[in-house]
Amino acid sequence: MKHHFTLLFAAGCISISPLQAQNLPVYLDETKPLEQRIDDALSRMTLDEKIAVIHAQSKFSSPGVGRLGFPDLWTDDGPHGVRPDVLWDEWRQAGQTNDSCVAFPALTCLAATWNPAMARLYGESLGEEALYRNKNVILGPGVNIFRTPLGGRNFEYMGEDPYLASRMVVPYVQGLQSKGVASCVKHYCLNNDEEYRHQVNVVVSDRALHEIYLPAFKAAVQEGGAWSIMGAYNLYQNQHNCHNATTLNQILKGQWQFDGVVISDWGGCHNTEEAIVNGLDLEFGTWTDGLTMGKTNAYDLYHMAQAYKTLIKQGKYTTRELDEKVRRVLRLFYRTTMNRHKPQGFLCSEAHYATALRIAQEGIVLLKNEGQLLPLDPNTARRILVVGENAIKMMTVGGGSSSLKAQHEILPLDGIRARFTNAQVDYARGYVGDTVQSYDGVTVGRSLRDDRPASELLAEAVTKAKAADVVIFVGGLNKSDHQDSESHDRQQYGLPYDQDALIEALTQANPRLVYVGISGNCVAMPWLSKVPAVVQGWFSGSESGKAIASVLAGDVNPSGRLPFTWYASLNDCGAHALNTYPGTWRDDHQIIDEEYREDIFVGYRWTDLPARTLRKQFNVGPARVLFPFGHGLSYTTFQIVQVQADKRELTPADRISFTVSVQNTGQRAGQTTLQLYVSDKKCSVPRPVKELKAFQKVMLQPGERRDVTLTLDQQALSFYDAQQQRWVAEPGDFEALIGFSAGDIVSRQAFRLK
Repeated sequence: MKHHFTLLFAAGCISISPLQAQNLPVYLDETKPLEQRIDDALSRMTLDEKIAVIHAQSKFSSPGVGRLGFPDLWTDDGPHGVRPDVLWDEWRQAGQTNDSCVAFPALTCLAATWNPAMARLYGESLGEEALYRNKNVILGPGVNIFRTPLGGRNFEYMGEDPYLASRMVVPYVQGLQSKGVASCVKHYCLNNDEEYRHQVNVVVSDRALHEIYLPAFKAAVQEGGAWSIMGAYNLYQNQHNCHNATTLNQILKGQWQFDGVVISDWGGCHNTEEAIVNGLDLEFGTWTDGLTMGKTNAYDLYHMAQAYKTLIKQGKYTTRELDEKVRRVLRLFYRTTMNRHKPQGFLCSEAHYATALRIAQEGIVLLKNEGQLLPLDPNTARRILVVGENAIKMMTVGGGSSSLKAQHEILPLDGIRARFTNAQVDYARGYVGDTVQSYDGVTVGRSLRDDRPASELLAEAVTKAKAADVVIFVGGLNKSDHQDSESHDRQQYGLPYDQDALIEALTQANPRLVYVGISGNCVAMPWLSKVPAVVQGWFSGSESGKAIASVLAGDVNPSGRLPFTWYASLNDCGAHALNTYPGTWRDDHQIIDEEYREDIFVGYRWTDLPARTLRKQFNVGPARVLFPFGHGLSYTTFQIVQVQADKRELTPADRISFTVSVQNTGQRAGQTTLQLYVSDKKCSVPRPVKELKAFQKVMLQPGERRDVTLTLDQQALSFYDAQQQRWVAEPGDFEALIGFSAGDIVSRQAFRLK
C-alpha cells in the first residue's frame, strides 16, 4: 500500500496529513530543497532507469520512472500552437477529435508587434492550451536570426536583430513556464537557413557568434529562465550542434550556467560518444519509425540508449556524465510533470482567440499608404474586389513542424466580407498556386482546385477590377516546400505563380489597389511604385481574416513594425551580395561549409554601411532598401517634440536615460514605437553604423503628448572582443539615435563614456 500511495501522491491525486508527510521519501517531499530531492531520486534509480529517461520512447514522449512515481514526459511542437497528436511511432495524425487548438500568429508577426507584453500574453495562452492537452514541453519559441530572406523557417523566428529578439523571447518563455509548461527554445544555434540543414557547417567569427547569433538564446536562459533548449541540425566547428563541445558545454552550460535540459532536434543526434561528453541530455527522433520500418526495439538503438549502456558496462565511461544528464531531466520532471501546483488549462477559449486577434492586429504592418487609400472609406468603396489565392487558402496547415489543426481559421476573404457588409464584395482567383490543403493527415474542407488556364484567371480578375471601386490583392507566399516552410529554402526572391504580372495588370485596370502580403519573409516588389497601399499581413493564425479586415477598415489603427530589413533585391542582402549562401561542398560532398563573411553586418547593419566601405572592404556595390528595419506606418501621425538626456558623461557603472517627448499630431488614437540606436563614434574594431539598444511602444490619443524614458547601460555600448573572449565598452564618444525606424532617425544625442 505504501508504494501505491507514493504513486498517487506523485500524480497529485490526493491530499496527505502532516503525519503522513513525515514518512515520505525525500524525493517526494515538497518541503525539501529541489536539489536534495533530485539527489535522492537519482540515488534510487537503476542503470536501466537512468538510460531510459534520456531518450525517447515514442515520437514525442520519453519515459518517466514508473517505479518511483515519475510520469512520462510529453513534448509537442509549437511555437504557434499545440500540434495535433500523432501516432505513437509515425508522423501520421492519430485521428483524435479533441486535439484542435487556437492557432496563434507566427513569431514574425509577434516580433512585428514590438510589444513584449504581447509576447507574455502569447506564452501564457499557449501554456494554457498545452496544459489542457497534457503537454509538458512546448518546442519553441524559435529565435534564430533572419540572415537571408530565402530562409524557409524565418516565419518561425523573431527577425534579424538580436536585441529585438531578446526582448521578445524573455516574456514568451516566462509566460509559458508560468503555467508549468517548459519552453524548449530553438534551434541552438546558427540554424539560419533550411537547405542542407543536416550538412551545413557554419563558419563564423567568435564576434559575430556572440553579438548576432547568441544574444536571444542567452536572454532566454539567463533572463527568461528557460527549462530546456533544443540543439540545431547544423554543424559548428565540424561538430553537430546537438552535441557540440563549444556551444553546449563551454557556452550554454559553462558561461551561461544553464541548469535545464538540452534536447536534440528530431534526428539531430549522430554519435554516441559525442553525445555523452558534449552536452546532450535528452535524445529524440533518431530513426523513430522502428515499429513500421525497422526493428521493434528501435528506441533501444538510439545513440544514448543501449549503445551508451554498453560503453558503461565495458568500463569506457563511468556514470558521471550519465548522472549529470539524469539530474537535469529530473529537474525538468519536478518543474513540469511533478509540479502539483500547476494552474488550470484551457483549450480554444474565447480569451485565447482574443489574444490571437490582438497580436495579429498589433503585428500587421502598414508599409505604404499613398493618397491615404487606407483605411477604406465605406462611402467610396461600395464595390470591393478581392483577388488572390491567399485570400481563400488556409495557412495554419503546412509549413513543417509548426503545422496545426486549428479549430477554426478565418480566411481573408471571409473576414473582409464579414466586415464590409454594406459593400458588394466580389472575388477573383487571379492565379492558381498550390491547391494542397493538408499536412500529415490534417485536412481542411475547402477545395482549391481550379482547372482554368492562367490566361482566363488573369482576364477574369482584370475585367472585374475595372468595375470595382477598390481592389484588394491578397497574395505573397504560402507554406509549401521552397516557400515559407521547414526543410527547404525559397528558390527565388520574387513572388511565385507569376503574381507580379497579375499585379501589373491589375494596376493598369484599377490604380486603387491594396496589396496584402501573406508571408513570413520579404519579397521582391518590382511593381511597388504603381501600388498605392501595401500591408504586410504575415501568417496571422486563427483570426487572420478578421485582423486583416479590421486594419483595412480602420477599426484598428496599424502599429506593427518590421522586424527585418525589406531588401530591394536579393543581392542587397549581405549573405547574397558576398555569395556565401548556401555554402561550398567539400570534396567528399558530405559537408557543406557556409562562411558568414558579412560577419556582424546582418540586416540593417549591412545596408547602413557606406558605399565606400562596401566597395573597399567587401568589393560590392551599395545596398538598397524598400522598407527599413523598424518601419511601419499609421493612420495618424506622430512627432518627437523633445529629447533630454539625464547626463552627458557616464562611468561603466552608470546608466544614461533619455526622456523622449512624443505627441500624436493626427486625428486618430494610435500606437507608435520609439526606437533608440547606439552609434560608437570611434572604436578599435569595425562597428555597425548603429545598433538597436532600446525601444518602447506607446499609445496616444489625438493631440496627446507623453514622455517616454529609454535607458542605456554599459552593455548597450559594448562589443564582443574575440581575443579577450569578453564584452568590452571602450571609453569615448557615442551617439544615441532616436526615431521611428532604422531609416527614420529624428534626434541625435551625443554622450561620452569615461
